[in-house]
Amino acid sequence: MQEYIFSLPDPFPLESGEVLAGAQVAYRTWGRLNATRDNVVWVCHALTANADVLDWWPGLFGEGHFFDPADWFIVCANILGSCYGSTCPLSPDPATGVGRFQNFPLLTIRDLVAAHEALRRELGLTYIHTLIGGSLGGQQGLEWAVSRPELVGHLVVIATSARHSAWGIAFNEAQRLAIEADATYHEGRPGGGDAGLAAARAVALLSYRGYDAYTATQTDPDDSRLRDFRASSYQRYQGDKLVARFDAYSYVALTRAMDSHNLGRGRGGVGAALASIRARTLVLGITSDVLFPLAEQRTIAAGIPGAVYGELDSGYGHDGFLLETVKITQALEVFYAAALAE
Repeated sequence: MQEYIFSLPDPFPLESGEVLAGAQVAYRTWGRLNATRDNVVWVCHALTANADVLDWWPGLFGEGHFFDPADWFIVCANILGSCYGSTCPLSPDPATGVGRFQNFPLLTIRDLVAAHEALRRELGLTYIHTLIGGSLGGQQGLEWAVSRPELVGHLVVIATSARHSAWGIAFNEAQRLAIEADATYHEGRPGGGDAGLAAARAVALLSYRGYDAYTATQTDPDDSRLRDFRASSYQRYQGDKLVARFDAYSYVALTRAMDSHNLGRGRGGVGAALASIRARTLVLGITSDVLFPLAEQRTIAAGIPGAVYGELDSGYGHDGFLLETVKITQALEVFYAAALAE
């Protein structure tokens, strides 16, 4: 594994009309390009992940797994706005020398993909064998496959959408309200909004798992308990865990980017955009996902010519895209076997 920093064109233009000065992208690679340079797997990560895909998607990526660096040249770039090495709200503004914090420019999914595309050109990669991502990563994958249809051979998207739903936007806004209710967020400093971020994570978890998952894992065995319930402790633990590794300003920036996702904007609608995808596509939904329900996956699959649709039967809710690696591997094996047969 190698980790690198790539400096984007300066200033980097954004879809909103603003520019981002001094922007950079952190990325990692594993494996080597083969002689024909056609073994590239590019991973687009989700909301609070990073460029180390072997760490957050174990069982799918790594030695002995489906995407083994012995066979593939794997690339994963940390998205703009994220606090794992790429330019984010904490990064110093070249003009002032201090972070932009809550004044960080608006990012969209198209901006995140534009940064990937600039990195792709820098690496001299002319073909991506497989572009894969779940959730926010799937949104990036779809956007990239629409904007550069000749680039991607195989597209794998899991638990995502062609346009972020009103339901998803409402969840994100509830989380941002929690962060903005923390007075320290408005101070514009490292650590600002940490208490709000913990509360936001607690809100998000409700959409990531769902009723059945909480019932199965967080129900108290002690019927006499009157307070300090297991589910309460779990919410607080997960909130504190995210605060220890992430940042409230990045969280606000990236949830706003997710809200912007609309493949059809300026392209004649979602249907026309999906129809332009030329990659051989696998769309996977999760049966218990309440954030990106199966109906959204079916819409994607129905709109992309020749797309294959599958469902992961899982009780983990939306988080199943990270946890059900055995079932994802089985779906990939069938998908690639059919591709090879044709």
